[in-house]
Amino acid sequence: MTEKVIKNAKEIRQLFLLDHKINFLNFGSFGACPSAVFDDYQKWQRLLEKEPVRFIVEYGPKFLEESKQALGQYIGAAASDLIFVPNPTYAINTLAKNILSPGDELLTTNLEYGAMDYTWQYHCDQVGATYVRQPITLPLTSKAQFIDEFWSGYSSKTRIVFISQITSSTGLIFPVAEICAEAKRRGLIIIVDGAHVPGHIPLNISTLQADFYTGACHKWMMAPKGCSFLYASKEFQDTLDPLVISWGFKTHSAHGSIFQDYHQYTGTRDFSAYLCIPATLQFREDHHWDILLEKCRASVLKKGAELSEFLGTLPLAPLESAFYGQLYAAEIQTSYPEELQRILFTNYAIEIPVMRQGDHCYIRFSFQPFNREVELDELIAALEEIRTTTDLWTKGNR
Repeated sequence: MTEKVIKNAKEIRQLFLLDHKINFLNFGSFGACPSAVFDDYQKWQRLLEKEPVRFIVEYGPKFLEESKQALGQYIGAAASDLIFVPNPTYAINTLAKNILSPGDELLTTNLEYGAMDYTWQYHCDQVGATYVRQPITLPLTSKAQFIDEFWSGYSSKTRIVFISQITSSTGLIFPVAEICAEAKRRGLIIIVDGAHVPGHIPLNISTLQADFYTGACHKWMMAPKGCSFLYASKEFQDTLDPLVISWGFKTHSAHGSIFQDYHQYTGTRDFSAYLCIPATLQFREDHHWDILLEKCRASVLKKGAELSEFLGTLPLAPLESAFYGQLYAAEIQTSYPEELQRILFTNYAIEIPVMRQGDHCYIRFSFQPFNREVELDELIAALEEIRTTTDLWTKGNR
């Protein structure tokens, strides 16, 4: 890998396997793997297939631990407090199965990821707990507004807090550090969904005071698909039964950690994606990724404001780095978000999500170093043409 700083978006795009004919504004959904990292991924897969038994039984666990050590250093957590999981949904299902009790109230917001809402509601119904989706007023005016509204959902029955650090549909960064500190003061269990956080904004779990934290490495960290993690504080590790019972359960191995044995060894699978963390971190270092991201964040604020202005809707929060990273969502007045998304891709080769969240719809763009501001101009031009030729959306009133 080269050591020079690549500043040209076209050069950076060449480092990825993405289709060059697509205006790719949806990095946030599933990420995209750089070629160098994907080569590392295939290297591990070939080693696995060369001697499957030795790799899975003997070599693999050693490599897995090395990758976990690298991840822990990057996100500010001890490797012994981390397990790899396929995705954050798997992690939250593991927690939901274990920590709810009859009569509990779990406090969250009305802006959480849909799969998480389904997970918590299902498990709350199973045990007789209550899932409290506290409404948050958008646009946000300040962190204080968010914090006040969030805690207005608290009651004497509240036992657990669940919150996204960056929400999927709005792309907003929530003041999770403040929420965690207050939750600790009130003696609550705090679970943070950080699916969009690693590699996107700085993360130091050791200072966050969360009891549990899950994040995706296959999004902004750019690892291969199916690479995520669950952090659990030592206080809770031995209380969690695995989602899948397998050979790690009640094992007699010398690993020395119930948490690791129960949850990391849940049956045969290709865990090559987990082993690519060192390669993803090396890619970021070699290409000075954090420096490149500073320009991305500036472009998000600039072009996000233009998109909201064009749509005739207000930004969802003050245009400040406290609320925005590399994601920007703008409310769009449409009753047909799925159709609008399909037309943008089919007719204009623009890959971008148009999502429902409650009674509102949002169009959300991601901005990586390979993106150019002109791509957002092309999005606005496409939307204007769609507006004048169809009835899929109408301009809002600011």
